[in-house]
Amino acid sequence: MAVEAKPLYSSKATEHQETNAEELRKEHLMLDPMPRDEMNQMVMNAMHTTTKKYWVFLIGFGLAVVVLLFGAWGYMIANGMGVAGIRRPVFWGIFIVTFVFWIGISHAGTFVSAILRVFKAEFRRPFTRAAELMTTFGLAAGALYPLIHLGRVWVFYWMIPYPNARWLWPNFRSPLVWDFLAITTYLLSSTIYLFLPLMPDLAMARDRTTGWRHAIYKVLSLGWRGTEAEWLRLRKAIGIFAFAIIPVMFSVHTIVSWDFAVTMVVGWQSTIFGPYFIIGAILSGVSAVVTILYIIRSTMKNFDYFIRPEHFDGLGKLILIFSMAWAYFFFNEYILSWYGGEEALKQLLTLHATGPSAWVWYLMLICNVAIPWLFLWNKKIRRTPWIMFIITLLVNVGMFAERYTIIPLTLGHQRNPFDWGIYNPTIVEISIVLGTLCLFIFLYLLASRLIPLVPVWEVQEGQMSHTFRKVGKTEIPSVTELE
Repeated sequence: MAVEAKPLYSSKATEHQETNAEELRKEHLMLDPMPRDEMNQMVMNAMHTTTKKYWVFLIGFGLAVVVLLFGAWGYMIANGMGVAGIRRPVFWGIFIVTFVFWIGISHAGTFVSAILRVFKAEFRRPFTRAAELMTTFGLAAGALYPLIHLGRVWVFYWMIPYPNARWLWPNFRSPLVWDFLAITTYLLSSTIYLFLPLMPDLAMARDRTTGWRHAIYKVLSLGWRGTEAEWLRLRKAIGIFAFAIIPVMFSVHTIVSWDFAVTMVVGWQSTIFGPYFIIGAILSGVSAVVTILYIIRSTMKNFDYFIRPEHFDGLGKLILIFSMAWAYFFFNEYILSWYGGEEALKQLLTLHATGPSAWVWYLMLICNVAIPWLFLWNKKIRRTPWIMFIITLLVNVGMFAERYTIIPLTLGHQRNPFDWGIYNPTIVEISIVLGTLCLFIFLYLLASRLIPLVPVWEVQEGQMSHTFRKVGKTEIPSVTELE
């Protein structure tokens, strides 16, 4: 009697297995490989596609930089610092608020690229360069503020520790000198860290362009040919810089926090300002990365292949974690200060919550604590890009309000009630602040058409290491360590 041979797996099980694998491919970029040539072409097409809207925005923000930033700054140089709202008792105003804000934003590139690289978080691969560019341009915008706040900008070289004929070294107790050293170190190291993984993509752009673009890419790619020895040296260099730049990142914002913590000002003399400022910087920086990723994904052709809901999901989890950490340090500072028993400090904390500018304090708590805690626990919200765009914008509004509360609102209410005052920024200060925002956007718009925003070689490397393997009746994704 003939025996009919039965298949090892039923057709329904096989169909379910294939459906599950297909869903995973759609969901995860690392499991949805595409030929390197096609990915390169997608990135190059996005760089070369320039619509009328792009040119309108580019020219518009360029003019805004000239008029708002350099026009208002030139007016302040010509007429003196009196045109700003900085006067007794508030000698640090919105300039220093924005300076701390931009330095905080700049931490995103190091955190997203270096720390996640060290911990081998695979979802970081397609957006590391977008974050690294944000670090460089954020530092470029923030580095202007020590010069702007200096007033007499023509003596800026007094901040530089250099030997001179009279042996008059700069005053190392001045926060301006600290900020100069911190920003210079961080800008140099972050620029090198941006450039290293950029070389293979610049060589790719060199081989696919002609004319002036080809000439520029040829110089910047440093003769990259993609040999095994070059890849080996590049990976070693990136690994070394990934570890080296992390302490630089922590030290920079710690130095910025010491601008406040080493003083005798009520509300600033705190031992937790270092970690408190670092957590706030990472929170605002990661939020800004999500904001930029949404704009890139929405405006650049085919970038929805590289930037997927899984990336918003992963960054949303980080934002929720750092929002909780920020809330811990924020309330911990208030509790410790309250139990310290200083009457002036109790009055300051009360004025923050009930004074004429209390709305800034409540805005900070709503944007930094309430909104992330209410929404980011939900996976569907985290995987919806436009909702994440709104949430992260609000988080950065809250972080700006936090810096505003720390600086002008704290300086306005110190120990002597007769010296209390309310700081009101002038149109000159607001113009300069908006001008630096336009400078950041202008530089990013320009870079989006000159630099490949997606590190294609890193994406392909990740896709090569991710495969499906059979375990029983199902296929599960697995990761192979590439040497």
